[in-house]
Amino acid sequence: MLSVYSLNAQVKKAPERTQGEGPWPQLIIRGVTLINGNGAPPTGPVDIVVEKNRIKQIKVVGYPGVAIDPEKRPQLADNGKELDATGMYLLPGFVDMHGHIGGSAQGADAEYVFKLWMAHGITTVRDPSAGNGLDWVLDQKEKSAKNDITAPRIYAYTAFGQGSKEDISTPQQAREWVQANAKKGADGIKFFGAAPEIMKAALEENKNLGLRSACHHAQMAVARWNVLNSAKAGLTSMEHWYGLPEALFDDRTVQDYPVDYNYNNEQDRFGEAGRLWQQAAPPYSKKWNEVMNELLELDFTIDPTFNIYEASRDLMRARRAEWHETYTMPSLWDFYQPSKISHGSYWHDWGTEQEVNWRNNYKLWMTFINEYKNRGGRVTAGSDSGFIFQLYGFAYIRELELLREAGFHPLEVIRAATLNGAEALGASEELGTVEVGKLADFVIVEENPLANLKVLYGTGAVRLTEDNEVVRAGGVKYTIKDGIVYDAKALLKDVEMMVKEEKERTGYTIIQPGLDK
Repeated sequence: MLSVYSLNAQVKKAPERTQGEGPWPQLIIRGVTLINGNGAPPTGPVDIVVEKNRIKQIKVVGYPGVAIDPEKRPQLADNGKELDATGMYLLPGFVDMHGHIGGSAQGADAEYVFKLWMAHGITTVRDPSAGNGLDWVLDQKEKSAKNDITAPRIYAYTAFGQGSKEDISTPQQAREWVQANAKKGADGIKFFGAAPEIMKAALEENKNLGLRSACHHAQMAVARWNVLNSAKAGLTSMEHWYGLPEALFDDRTVQDYPVDYNYNNEQDRFGEAGRLWQQAAPPYSKKWNEVMNELLELDFTIDPTFNIYEASRDLMRARRAEWHETYTMPSLWDFYQPSKISHGSYWHDWGTEQEVNWRNNYKLWMTFINEYKNRGGRVTAGSDSGFIFQLYGFAYIRELELLREAGFHPLEVIRAATLNGAEALGASEELGTVEVGKLADFVIVEENPLANLKVLYGTGAVRLTEDNEVVRAGGVKYTIKDGIVYDAKALLKDVEMMVKEEKERTGYTIIQPGLDK
């Protein structure tokens, strides 16, 4: 999301883990319907045997509506633990490919962010730009790997140039920074764009070292170096969509900026971004197909983060999302408000014309992403929460809904959220599907998410019963990471209490912008 990710004060690290049960020498999850993550349809009832943190056995134990023969089920060891999940649905743990770990400007500390993620089944995150500093992120990554804290497993992608004592201005400096970044233990690099010779040198060196990369092709550098240039030089994934329309230009070389445009004016920046896809080659045209085919040949990953821009097409919907009152920190709510300073708070004079432009933008953007998927391209799910009224965890589930809107089958949505993310991280041997030998990272929900992705929200989905009672259905029941079982609703309750205590301490009440005057 950020064009420049400057390090402010680091947020508070996560405290020692006090929740979650396990791992056990043996855990048997009984009676679930399995949604594997590889695109296969659901199957069940299934018993899944986990030993410590690894999947040991996946056993189909019957048929829907037929009593299960106990003799045909895996036997519980003397030191084993059973989890009765009869009638529930089990999926691989979700991978958030764009997860900033809070922010001091937002007042979002690690515990708050981690618990919102875990409460929504997110067991792996890629931190794109290590905004709290690489050493800070690597510390939390190590503690998460040891399960000393309640947190997803973390992949740290350092912002290009972060920590350098001077601006990187030569290809040699770029290579040396990339080498040093790898030695420090980073998993990859997040780029925002640079001069072509700098980008080429850095990407080639990073590729030679076997690390992965992401890029937000910011407008300040994209005119000379778009997504296609990056992919050819070794970039493994792109964030958002900047740089893609520019690669599709066939009657211009730069965006159609108004003559009074100023990039530091965020309404200019985001308002004009809503007109960008309309300036690109139209869907299925020669240029459009050429760019898509080149990216496919390069095995390139696209992480669209649809949700983070959704307020651009419907501001009222985003700021009135029902979870804000209960789960959004007061400081984070303040950060979202119209501001000439806070990044992404570009509501200086946002109206119908801007929203209509963005709705048209989404149609063209989603057409490209869906067709890229149809032709075999890898599309992942990322949230970029903490900006523009998008809340950690909740925004990720919204991203899944928007992939569905783009044309993905629900099974393709789940694959984007699981296997595709694991592949993009180079971790598919350990994560992304429910297979024997892989790590025991699961999401368990009482409702069928393929029928309604809203049941994955912490607030669940609204339903009217046969008795005309309005109820909430769903919400993740259990999040399992490394064989440790977390009560997802208890994690969400912790967040609710954090927010409640902060509101009581400060006397804060959420008020919609301008209505307190």
